[in-house]
Amino acid sequence: MFVAGILTGIIVSIALVVVFAPKLLFRVSESQYDFERTKVLIEESTAAENWSMPHQYNLQATMEKHGFDVQPVTVFSICKPDIAVRILDQDEKRHISAMMPCRIAIYETKDGKTYVSRMNAGLLSKLLGSDVNAIMGEAGEGSEKILDAVLKK
Repeated sequence: MFVAGILTGIIVSIALVVVFAPKLLFRVSESQYDFERTKVLIEESTAAENWSMPHQYNLQATMEKHGFDVQPVTVFSICKPDIAVRILDQDEKRHISAMMPCRIAIYETKDGKTYVSRMNAGLLSKLLGSDVNAIMGEAGEGSEKILDAVLKK
């Protein structure tokens, strides 16, 4: 009976992770603007908040080059150097650079609505220890502030 209880607990835990993890790891919000206006406002807000945007990825254009037709998708890489350096200047934390810089995706659905997707930095940071938790939490708050200009309230 004890073993059956343990196995049931493991199975239920795995099922919960499979069902809920994707919804918890990413935050998705509808924009109050169309795709192009959302892009412009995020670019402007990024600069206004003193973040940099080292790269933009136009995934729709990339897919078109390979013969695929998809709805508009742009991914912004954004960075706040004075936050990032607190991870990048310490060897024991540099493995986290695989998650850097912060990413914000903007995409349009077939019904014409525009959405903004990003990692749930607050949740992920809790898994990585207290120093990193504070740093990633700060980055997450900053990137959410950038998005205030476009998200539906």
